[in-house]
Amino acid sequence: MKNRLLALVEEEAAKKDAESFEIGDQVDVHVRILEGQKERIQVFNGVVISRRGHGMGSMFTVRRIVQGEGVERIFPLHSPKVAKIEVKRTGRVRRAKLYYLRERVGKATRLRERRKGLAEATVPGDRPEKSETESASND
Repeated sequence: MKNRLLALVEEEAAKKDAESFEIGDQVDVHVRILEGQKERIQVFNGVVISRRGHGMGSMFTVRRIVQGEGVERIFPLHSPKVAKIEVKRTGRVRRAKLYYLRERVGKATRLRERRKGLAEATVPGDRPEKSETESASND
């Protein structure tokens, strides 16, 4: 009973578009900051180097270089303080955590771009195979 109620509350509070980015993506995280009575939005941009947890407790880490120093921030995914997350570039990676970027400097921190729709593309010079209906009509 308690788990069902907890799941209901979490479902209401969870953000719907929160799963739109992956590890290695260059993102802009818009964070709400309260200064006295005023609220403003501050943008933190960098590379997503890790995601952990699930449900309401999920977090993600964003790393960027500021004046030659690496700066990392950990954000709760479903927090009301995170106004929105914009994906600027998609990175092609082969790991779940990109902690190795901490040792890298300069251009070595760049990641290759992940291209969408590459799975359907054919290799140049490669002819697509004929379907059974095409081969039957040609005979």
